[in-house]
Amino acid sequence: MSKDQPNSAETELVVGGSNGNHQRVYYYSKEGKGKRLWKKVKYQLVEYHSLPGYLKDNEYILGHYRAEWPLKHTLLSIFSIHNETLNVWTHLIGFFLFLCLTIYTAMMVPKVVDLPTLQNLPDVWTKTDLHKLQEELLTCLPSLPHMPDLQRFRQELKTSLPSMDLLPSPSNWHIAEQLLNCLPEQFSHSNHTDACVLRSVKEDVANMIAPLLVRPITRWPFFAFMGGAMFCLLASSTCHLLSCHSKRLSYILLRLDYAGIAALISTSFYPPVYYSFMCYPVFCNFYMGFITLLGVCTIFVSLLPMFQTPGYRSIRAALFFGMGVSGVAPILHKLILFWHQPEALHTTGYELLMGAFYGIGALVYSMRVPERWMPGKFDIAGHSHQLFHVLVVAGAYTHYRAGLVYLRWRDVQGC
Repeated sequence: MSKDQPNSAETELVVGGSNGNHQRVYYYSKEGKGKRLWKKVKYQLVEYHSLPGYLKDNEYILGHYRAEWPLKHTLLSIFSIHNETLNVWTHLIGFFLFLCLTIYTAMMVPKVVDLPTLQNLPDVWTKTDLHKLQEELLTCLPSLPHMPDLQRFRQELKTSLPSMDLLPSPSNWHIAEQLLNCLPEQFSHSNHTDACVLRSVKEDVANMIAPLLVRPITRWPFFAFMGGAMFCLLASSTCHLLSCHSKRLSYILLRLDYAGIAALISTSFYPPVYYSFMCYPVFCNFYMGFITLLGVCTIFVSLLPMFQTPGYRSIRAALFFGMGVSGVAPILHKLILFWHQPEALHTTGYELLMGAFYGIGALVYSMRVPERWMPGKFDIAGHSHQLFHVLVVAGAYTHYRAGLVYLRWRDVQGC
């Protein structure tokens, strides 16, 4: 800056001299200096008592708050340390985890389920689309026409698939012959120096033809849950990152956060209800309709302004906890109908674990422990909301594992 130019925090005063010359006199404006100091301290972390009313939620977290920061600074604060840092990252990492799981599951279907071995194929073989199977096999090229003991292997394959003799199609054995020719590189001539030994003939054949025999059931309830989980985690992470910007934005993001929780709980019911009662449409429609209606009502209630006040913390937790408890009825109904099925017990175990994660998380959130016991000691890490986030991700992942069991069960057995 030129010496002849005043600083932005200075005011120029021109004074006339006796000889007609003018002198430039600069003096510091208190107002300008105050603005400069304000710019330096405005975006610093503040304590609880300095917060505007709409940001006061937990009086046991005493410091490290962001208050009414510009949007740019608020976005960049994702990489800084404050009392919301772990709240943002616990659910943001959870979102990317479920995004990867969704992509993996979609790409691996139906390989994500355990394919039946040849010992289990006779029950499925009668439902097979033989024309489709034959078309698939005819696209393969005979790779090992001189395989030793081919006749013995054919006889073993025929013995392993006795239900083929019950099928009326005259081309059944032709399909089996094509199947032999399509076996991948597991087979090679016994005199070859790099010959590989077949570890399990029946398992290899099953892994190749099972996708053609098994007709996967619809996946939309499973992916609806995955979508609900990702929506909840991303909405929560966004809310914790940006709600300090302004009162208006905080109001909108809190509504979105509550809607995400309701969506997660509602869609969590879809896989167990649909796959448990897919053969009982009346029960399936009743349970799914009920939980969907309950979720919509919860979202509407969460839109009420008073719902976000600290005094309603326990009511918020109780409302979402009540949504989760409503799932006890279909789970008990499932156990009554399928008490003899190991999959019913397996999935119930996962669901009980999921309920424990969610229940403990809601309890920790409503009681505000451990910061209640030592105010100010858990401002950065370890306070109740962070623990709640971790338990939510753990519960959602547990439910994902249960969903895989449901898919495997219904893909193999159907109704």
